[in-house]
Amino acid sequence: MELLPIDRRTGLTREEFIENYLKPKRPVIFTDLVKDWPAAQKWSFEWLRENHGEIEVPLIDKNYHDPKKYFQIAKTMKFGDYLSLIEKNEPLDLRIFLFDIFKKVPELANDIIFPDIMDGFIKTYKFVFFGGKDSVTSLHYDMDCSNVFLTQFQTRKKIILFSPEESVKLYKHPYTVMSHFDPENPDYDKYPAAKNLKGYEGVFSHGETAFIPSLWWHHIRYVDGGFSLALRANDSVFTFVRGGYQLARHQIVDRGMTKLLGEKWKNWKETKAAERALETI
Repeated sequence: MELLPIDRRTGLTREEFIENYLKPKRPVIFTDLVKDWPAAQKWSFEWLRENHGEIEVPLIDKNYHDPKKYFQIAKTMKFGDYLSLIEKNEPLDLRIFLFDIFKKVPELANDIIFPDIMDGFIKTYKFVFFGGKDSVTSLHYDMDCSNVFLTQFQTRKKIILFSPEESVKLYKHPYTVMSHFDPENPDYDKYPAAKNLKGYEGVFSHGETAFIPSLWWHHIRYVDGGFSLALRANDSVFTFVRGGYQLARHQIVDRGMTKLLGEKWKNWKETKAAERALETI
């Protein structure tokens, strides 16, 4: 497996971004895309805890994608208490995942500014992600097929990316957007085709934004306990339509078969993924 460093750019213009990254679907880390956001100055652990610590937040753990506990919330907790846990910067398997905090605290939307780096930002889709040190968002691509701009606050995240062309070698599960391959701890005995993978990796920190192109696979690890905000943008009607198809397929086929067959459905997906991957060797 070969992992190249993700480009890091400061002062990237709209025209340069569109020509060099959006059109060819290449990832990039902006060092200064959100430098004018009030959130970049305000959103600290202490500020969020003092001003919004009483709201209740849903937490997930490593069992989130377990067929027996499919998409179940592990527990809920006061936001302030959770922030205190992750601020300790100790390993913690509890994350806030795809949470629309702006429904709970609408005024927080005043602290962000949608970039003009491209058109098509979906202003109703603003999600935050929080996690403890070394917690992991396992390898997947986003079901809605949007381009994602993931901005980090306070601490660091590591991201590993693969293009859609690598899907088979990633042992993509049929009818899903998931893979069980771990690029930080590759098991080539179990996933031999992954030896031929080519991807990108990088670490980004406070005020930096990772651009994840549509349909690109991403594995994310919290180097430190921290949080980020994802904004999404569509660059074509085709992307929007494909996202609707992916969502329907997941809701109807995969979730339905998981509820019906449980472990048998999971095993079938793993078997098919392995068969397809072996054909690339």
